[in-house]
Amino acid sequence: MSYQGVASHHIIGLIMSLLVSASALAKDITVDDSYSPGERFARYKARHSELAWPAQTFRAGQSIAFERPYKRVDGRDLHADIFFPSVENQNGQAVVLVHGGGWRSGNKSHFYPLANLLAQRGYVVMTPEYRLSVEAPYPAGMVDINDAISWLKERAEDFSITPDKVAIGGGSSGGQMAALAGHAAASDRYHSQPEQNTSVNAVIDLDGVLDFTTPLALQFENKKQHSSAAALWLGGTYEELPEVWADASATQHLHPQSPPTLIISSGQPRFTAGHAEITGYLKKHHIIHQYIELTETIHTFWLFEPYLSQTAQWIDTFLQRVQKQGEQQ
Repeated sequence: MSYQGVASHHIIGLIMSLLVSASALAKDITVDDSYSPGERFARYKARHSELAWPAQTFRAGQSIAFERPYKRVDGRDLHADIFFPSVENQNGQAVVLVHGGGWRSGNKSHFYPLANLLAQRGYVVMTPEYRLSVEAPYPAGMVDINDAISWLKERAEDFSITPDKVAIGGGSSGGQMAALAGHAAASDRYHSQPEQNTSVNAVIDLDGVLDFTTPLALQFENKKQHSSAAALWLGGTYEELPEVWADASATQHLHPQSPPTLIISSGQPRFTAGHAEITGYLKKHHIIHQYIELTETIHTFWLFEPYLSQTAQWIDTFLQRVQKQGEQQ
C-alpha cells in the first residue's frame, strides 16, 4: 500500500474521531477514547507477533458514502458510512456492522477495513454510530441500531439491495448488540415506532456476549456500576437489575424463526458466553448456524491481519450459505 493510502486512512479516522468529539462536546459529554485500533495494536503486538496492520486498497468501481445522517435524537444527528461494491460485483445483500468498545467507547471507523473487504465481495456495508452509555444508557443504543436497519431498508432501491437481505454483525459489545437486535427483531422491544421492520436474514457475532446471566459472563461483567462497562450500560449491577441483564441477552429472545447465526470466538470463552445455548436452539429448529473458535488470540482479532481477511472470508462463506438456502425455499 502506498504512503498516500496509509495517510488517507489515518486522516479519515482522525476526521471521524473529531466529528464524534465535537458532537459530544456540544452536549457536554466526556468522550472515552481508551479503545482504538492503535491502542489495541500497542497492547498486544509484543505478545502476538503475527499481528499486522491491514492494507487498505480499493478496487475500480467501489464507492463510499461518509457521514450520512440516519436519525436525529436528543438534539443531534446520528450518522452512518456506507461502503458500496462495484456495480458489476454487487449481490444485493447488505451487512450492518456495529462497532465495539464496551458500549461506552469506540467508533464506526473501526470497521472500515472489514467493511471494505466485504464490499469487494459484493456486499453493501453500513457502519452506523449510536448513542454510547456515557450519553444514554440501555436500551438507547439498541433503538438506534434498529433505526439504522430501518433507514437502510427504506433506501433499498437507492442502494441496490434487497430489503429482506440485510444481515447484522458486530464485534465485542457491538457483537452483543448485533445478536440481540437480530434475535429480538420479531418483537417491538427496541423499535422507535410501530410496525418497524428490523428483521435480518443473518447475525454475525464476533466475540460478543450472548447471555449476561451465565456464571461465566457474570464473573467478568458484573462488577460495581462504575467499574463495569456492562453495568454502566445496563444501568446497574445484576443484583440491582436482574431482569434488565436478562432482557439484554440474545438467548432470551430466541424463537423458531430466529435468523441464521455465525459466531466467531477469539478462543476466550467469556466473550461468547451463551453461545452453546444459541447454537443448540438453532440446531433444534433446523436454522443455519456456525461456531468458529480461534486458537486463543486477541479479543479484537477482526481489527488486524491475519485475522481480518479470515473473518471476511468466513462471513462471506456463511452469507453465501444463507443465500443458497433462501434460493431453495
